[in-house]
Amino acid sequence: MRRLMFLLIFGLTGAGILVSLGVWQMQRLAWKEGILAEIESRIQSDPLPLPARADPQTDRYAPVVAKGTILPEEIHVLVSIKRVGPGFRIISPFETEDGRRILIDRGFVPDDAKNDARSQGGAEVIGNLHWPRETDGFTPDPDLAANTWFARDVAAMAAYLDTEELLVIAKSETDPTVTPLPVDTAGIPNDHLQYAITWFSLAAIWIMMTASFLWRSRAQPQS
Repeated sequence: MRRLMFLLIFGLTGAGILVSLGVWQMQRLAWKEGILAEIESRIQSDPLPLPARADPQTDRYAPVVAKGTILPEEIHVLVSIKRVGPGFRIISPFETEDGRRILIDRGFVPDDAKNDARSQGGAEVIGNLHWPRETDGFTPDPDLAANTWFARDVAAMAAYLDTEELLVIAKSETDPTVTPLPVDTAGIPNDHLQYAITWFSLAAIWIMMTASFLWRSRAQPQS
């Protein structure tokens, strides 16, 4: 009897912990979905003029409109688009009407169009402010000789092109050959449902194993 009680308590405790982890992940899922809905709503709201001093936290994804001039320099950031293939994001400096220099992510071109001529000059760009988090300790340094970058590092790109550390991801077209890649919530991970299913599945397995041990213990002949 003592052995059965130990198995029962051990099994129920383990199952309770696993179920509580699954419930916690469901709560996290609801929280994350609320955050994503808020971000999506912000992305789609009406654009406003560039803020005088943008903050990477409070102004992330803020919709903006900028009027000015697309300057001739470019940075090419290596990227691959699903069902399209490899290519480059085109990052250009942009001088606003009031003399500010910022960065514009114009969008995507295929690999073979990397060095093609693109339209410059006066433009109105509608898009969203963003500070992508694409670099880590394993990100290679840019190949400046080939003008190939491996991530969008706003600080490094701004230093290279002598602009503010302000990046607008264009939603509007800036050149017929460049496909805009506007920001959305698709790239923000939300794996809480999968985690919850994993914990609940482990809880079910735990309960079945506990029941099996209890049955085998009861079925053993008593000496």
